Amino acid sequence: MFVKGLKCRECGKEYPDSALYVCDYCFGPLEVDYDYDKIKKNISIEKIKSRQPNMWRYRELLPIKGDIEIGKDVGFTPLVKADNLARALGVKHIYIKNDAVNFPTLSFKDRVVSVAIAKAKEFGFKVIACASTGNLANATAALAASSGFESFVFIPSNLEVGKVLGTLIYGTNLVKIEGSYDKVNRLCTEIAGKHNWAFVNINLRPYYAEGSKSLTFEILEQLGFKAPDNIVVPMAGGSLITKVGKSIEEFEYCGLIEKHNTKIFGAQATGCNPITSTVKEKREFIKPVKNPDTIAKSLAIGNPADGYYAADLMHKSGGFGEDATDDEIVEGMKLLASTEGIFTETAGGVTVAVAKKLIEKGYINKNETTVLAITGNGLKTLEALNGKLNEAPVINPNLEEFEEILKKIREKK
Repeated sequence: MFVKGLKCRECGKEYPDSALYVCDYCFGPLEVDYDYDKIKKNISIEKIKSRQPNMWRYRELLPIKGDIEIGKDVGFTPLVKADNLARALGVKHIYIKNDAVNFPTLSFKDRVVSVAIAKAKEFGFKVIACASTGNLANATAALAASSGFESFVFIPSNLEVGKVLGTLIYGTNLVKIEGSYDKVNRLCTEIAGKHNWAFVNINLRPYYAEGSKSLTFEILEQLGFKAPDNIVVPMAGGSLITKVGKSIEEFEYCGLIEKHNTKIFGAQATGCNPITSTVKEKREFIKPVKNPDTIAKSLAIGNPADGYYAADLMHKSGGFGEDATDDEIVEGMKLLASTEGIFTETAGGVTVAVAKKLIEKGYINKNETTVLAITGNGLKTLEALNGKLNEAPVINPNLEEFEEILKKIREKK
C-alpha cells in the first residue's frame, strides 16, 4: 500500500485514508496522496508485464490495500489502430481506446466502481450507492451484486431504457428522480450525510476517481510505454480527463515513459457544455448549465465537480475543448461504426465528432498520433439512432425481388 492519505487540492491540508471527500478547512476537493518515491522503487515495466491483463496490473498507483478481490476481469480493453477512421478524417495515426467492451457492463465506469467498492469493503461499509447518468448505475449495480453488497442507485427519470434495464437486472434498489443529474446528486449528498452508505461518487469520490487512471495507463503500455501526441476525452463531471493528465505524469515520474508533451482535448455535447464553453471563452470559472438538452445523457452534468480542473488541464497541456451538436453526435457514432466496426454510445459519438472538428480546425496535427477514448457501448443508447438510419427493405422470399433491391443498392453507390 503506497497511499499516505488524502490531501486537499486547494490548500494542501492532509487527511487520513478514510471516506472523506471535501476539505473541512477550505471546502476544496480531496484527492489521494501517494508516496511516489516509494512507488518508483517498487514498480517497473517488467513487473507490470508479468501480471494478469486487467486494470490491477498497475496496483502500485491505485489506492488499495491487500489482495485484489474486486473487478479481477475489469480493464485491459483493446487499443485499436483505426486506419480506416484515420483516412476518413485525413490524418495518419488514430487509435481507439475501446472501453465499449469493458467488463462487466461495457463502459469505463467498471474501472472506477471496482476501486470504490474495494475501498468500501476496506472501510467496512455494507451498502453501496451512487448518483448516475447511466453507465455508473450499470457498473455499481453489477459490481455490488458480484461483491455481495446491497446497493442503491439514483438516476434522472429520463434515462435511456437500455441503461435503466441494464441496472435493474442486477437486483439493485433503483430510484428515479425527477429533474436533472445535478438535482439527483444534491439529493444523494443529503442521503450520504444521513445514512452510513458508501456513495462511490460522493464520500468515496477521491478513490473512485483514481480508477480512471487505469484507462490511460493501458494506453501508454499498449503504445509500447510511450505517450501519444494527443488524447481526446469525453467530459461529464470532468474527472476522467483530469486523471488522464495525472496518469501520464505518474508514469513519467516513475520512469515508465519518457518525458511527454501530450496535448489533452476535452469533448462535450453542445447542449451541455459548461467545460468546453469555459475553455473557448477563456473564462476562469465554470458557468453551470441549468437545463442540459442533449442526446448524450451520460455527459449531461450541468455543474461538473471537476470542471475547473479539467479546463485548467486542457490549457496547460496545450489542448483545447470543443463540443458537438446532436446531429454531429449521431454522425460521429455512424462514422466510427462504418469505418472501424465499433458501436459506441452517444458519448463516443461526441468524442469522434469533436476529434473531427479539432482536426479540421488545426488543433490536432495530421501527422501526429491521436488516441480517442471511447467510454461506452452503443447498445445502451439505441434511442439516439431512431429515424437516423436507413430503413431495411422488406421483400418476399423471391430471387427476382432481391435482384431488384440489389440493383437499387448498386445504383446508389
